[in-house]
Amino acid sequence: MFWSILIFLAVLSILVLVHELGHFWVAKKNGIWVEEFGFGIPPRIFSRKVGETIYSLNLLPFGGFVRLHGELTDDPSASSGQVFKKDRAFLTKSKLIKTSVIIAGVVMNFLLGIVAFAIVYSFSGIPKESGEVKVLNIATNSPAQDAKIIAGDIIKKVDGEEVKSVSEFVAKIETKKGKKVVLELQDRKVNITPRIEPPPDEGPLGVSISSTEIYFPPVYQRPFYGAYYGTKEAIFWGKNVIFGFANIFTDLFKGQAPKDISGPVGVFAITTQAAKAGILSLINLVGIISINLAILNIIPFPALDGGRLLFILIEGIAGRKVVPKIEAAIHTVGMIILLLLILAITVHDIRGLISAGSISGFLETMIK
Repeated sequence: MFWSILIFLAVLSILVLVHELGHFWVAKKNGIWVEEFGFGIPPRIFSRKVGETIYSLNLLPFGGFVRLHGELTDDPSASSGQVFKKDRAFLTKSKLIKTSVIIAGVVMNFLLGIVAFAIVYSFSGIPKESGEVKVLNIATNSPAQDAKIIAGDIIKKVDGEEVKSVSEFVAKIETKKGKKVVLELQDRKVNITPRIEPPPDEGPLGVSISSTEIYFPPVYQRPFYGAYYGTKEAIFWGKNVIFGFANIFTDLFKGQAPKDISGPVGVFAITTQAAKAGILSLINLVGIISINLAILNIIPFPALDGGRLLFILIEGIAGRKVVPKIEAAIHTVGMIILLLLILAITVHDIRGLISAGSISGFLETMIK
């Protein structure tokens, strides 16, 4: 249990600290007084003041915050008991500066995702198209097994037509279901009949194939390759997250409970499994979660970065500032809703583990 919790908190800390460091650094660069840099959600457990900033550890380890001077109030008596400094206050800065401070956390999470994926690619190799369709595995009692196809065979042609990628091969086989096909391999030809209705998780032939190979560039080139493919991976996951959120809202509008949502318990379980699979799997998971957090935070909901951006947009359209106390109250309500949502998702996670029959394994992990 100790190591699982330690790894979980380490992953959570990295994600939160990177996000909040974005806010912190950009605020400092623009002369804004950062009153507090906090990890977790209050109440406060421990704090220490270094320079003009209080660094705190809070009870609920599900997030973090950077408290900026004059962030949501222009009342000189309501900024942590400090004398109000107009030139150091967030509220008095231009819309451009406020926007840059707010989006800095999202940008940092996205960059963390890129770095995480870049590290994984640098050590595990770069996938590239080989121009050959290679057989990886054969299913038992499948047409491929009957035709004596073995792992390692290279499929050159389907009925005399050349194939160089998985998509080409799959497309051709789909049109041949129920018909005898001649596959030309690297050293022989075999006759095979693709199944019309294959078993679950098996294709018509019962083969696992790939047309990619792992390439290890020279060590000095790997950071550049890693950065390139890491960026592509981050964009890929970003699109998946956006479509995922779109499906969630679609389900909500239909009156259906969203599926495949994980809260703290679910993330803890997934993190534990990733850690068991190895350090690269854990780093890859950090990248995926970081991209998720970046997209989540930009949603225009109170208490999230997107919610704060929404108020700046409203201010720009209306030509006047939103009353700070009203904005603060809305963000407080938003935070309460988010905490209740985290609680609801946690209950959902536990029920999911119970229904899947994996709660005992999860509890064993917690006890160890």
